[in-house]
Amino acid sequence: MARKRSERPDVAWPLADAKARLSELIETVEREGPQVISKHGREVAVVVAIDEWRRRNARQGSLAEFFADSPLRDSGLVVERERTDSHHRDVTL
Repeated sequence: MARKRSERPDVAWPLADAKARLSELIETVEREGPQVISKHGREVAVVVAIDEWRRRNARQGSLAEFFADSPLRDSGLVVERERTDSHHRDVTL
């Protein structure tokens, strides 16, 4: 009995179905995108294609570039904190 996931994409795969039909689950992920798995009626996991996983987790630039591109860079924001030891220094952005 084949599941028609595209008709109800908002419905999660119950864990027992996901285990019993792992090949179908993987094919559905490749064809339709991420699939949710539920356990006892509660959504607990998402299966995504490896290409999407890598794309979403790819590093984009360095930390220095992140701070340089920050909208707070020229805002005049000053971060102050109480000094607890001499190994740390305050940083002004």
